Amino acid sequence: MFSTASPAQAILAEGLILLSIWKPVVLLLPFIGWCWLISTIFDKHCARFFLPRAQWNIVHMVVGLIALAGALFMPVQGIGGIFASLGLVIVLFAIHVAVFVSIVNKDERVPATHRLRINLSKLTAAREARAAAKKQGKVELVVRGPDKNVVAVPNSDTPEFQARVASESAVLTGMDNRATEITLAPTGKDPNFALSFLVDGQRIQNRAMPAAEAQAIMAFWKAAAKLDVADMRKRQTGDLTVEKGPNKTKIRVTSVGSQAGPRLSMLLDPEMQVRRKVEEIGLLENQLADLRKLTESTQGVVLIAGLADGGRTTALYTVTKLHDAYTQNVQTLEYEPQDILEGAKQNRFDPQAEGAEYSTTLRSILRRDPQVVSIAEVPDANSAKEIAKADHERVRIYAGLMANNAIDAIIKYVKLVGDQELAAKSLRGVIAFRLLRKVCINCRVPYQPPPDMLKKLGLPADKVKQLMKKGGQVLIKNKPEVCPVCQGTGYIQQDGCFEISPLDEAEREMIRTGNINGLRAEFRKRGMVTIQQAALRKAVDGFTTIEEVLRITAEPAPAPAQPAQPQAPAKA
Repeated sequence: MFSTASPAQAILAEGLILLSIWKPVVLLLPFIGWCWLISTIFDKHCARFFLPRAQWNIVHMVVGLIALAGALFMPVQGIGGIFASLGLVIVLFAIHVAVFVSIVNKDERVPATHRLRINLSKLTAAREARAAAKKQGKVELVVRGPDKNVVAVPNSDTPEFQARVASESAVLTGMDNRATEITLAPTGKDPNFALSFLVDGQRIQNRAMPAAEAQAIMAFWKAAAKLDVADMRKRQTGDLTVEKGPNKTKIRVTSVGSQAGPRLSMLLDPEMQVRRKVEEIGLLENQLADLRKLTESTQGVVLIAGLADGGRTTALYTVTKLHDAYTQNVQTLEYEPQDILEGAKQNRFDPQAEGAEYSTTLRSILRRDPQVVSIAEVPDANSAKEIAKADHERVRIYAGLMANNAIDAIIKYVKLVGDQELAAKSLRGVIAFRLLRKVCINCRVPYQPPPDMLKKLGLPADKVKQLMKKGGQVLIKNKPEVCPVCQGTGYIQQDGCFEISPLDEAEREMIRTGNINGLRAEFRKRGMVTIQQAALRKAVDGFTTIEEVLRITAEPAPAPAQPAQPQAPAKA
């Protein structure tokens, strides 16, 4: 039987048979996913943190064209060619994504909490969590207790769900403001409570709330951390973890009672707050050399002086880690250890537990023949005397004190010991510091300082041509908007300004005789960099502002006299 179809119809039939719909669709899928990632995540990330958006878009286009060319001109034929093209496209896109994430995460304009992360293994878990959440009330955080179990979300029509939403709102607002600590405490003037955040060392009041709402929030976070919700007076501490998408944040919940009412504080990522290398805490080059030389010895007392919430724990841990805890007997005495010091024995003192006093516990530690002992706090005279009476030929003691500078720390230590000769004999050095805020490099504003201001600060007018002041806003399409990096504060993160003061025999003699003025003169003669000088140098280098320098170096106002009361250990 003969066909009556024309030659043109035969060619068309063959073409229809050769056309395969699934092949271009398979190749198109990774392009769709990659384009979605670029447009919804990467491009918006660049715009939010003022990264070189145009340059990155060019890079994205070039990578896309290379992937398209590789897919179209793959020399392999047949089914094997399709899968080879698909593999090439996926590999190119994966390399591009990894390179982009690596580069932008290193940019100083991107806060650590907003860095991009690649973790495909969590997609399935997140999808399952979203599916489970649809059956319950809608929340933003996954809360895990100390046992790693997820805290269940109440039904949306219950009071417990409203407490959950309010509790999450407090934490999310704190995170958005880059808080390191979230505090809920009574105002003391009325039955209301105040929610506040510690941001770059500064306490920021967020809002007031009724006592009922505050107590519901406290109850939720205490229950999540497995604390006793009914006990409103005893000091309790527990850890939990909150998750928002791929981001995990560890939170240390502390509840304590006071005369005004219960108080709840939440430290965010407590370990990371105190985990610093010695090169990262703000020391000048010559100060770093002096500190390393000071820590080469395992004899005598070195005071570590700072203010409350001023980084004393960070400084203590950093200095302690300069000693090798695997070859030396290193021990600590702390109220609440903030991080694990590998190789060291960390002794925790609970002031509420029955048993030995702080000074007795310290004496017991010193009798175990340690080579290095780091004491987070010197709370009383008895503890100071135990430190001063130790065998300083065999042990190095780092003692934390709340003081403004090196001289102030020495005066307070001598007063606590109560014996100038005993105190002077034990001292080998002082490490004093204050924390200042670093000006945001995304919105800082350069200006030419007037000569009279430079003269007043003791800065050479012929060398200092430019200083920085805080901004807080940036121009986007010629309209001022709040800086997305610092959230409008003008500052982001903190840096230390140090005084490193090794003490030799001549200086110990001045302490022994109470010649504090002579000690100041000796420090100046030696050329010791003061906290103020270190802060001014950071301002001249563009890391901070003169206003911030004046803030941390101003003499503190004397505190009003109050009747003596038992005090909880100060946070460092």
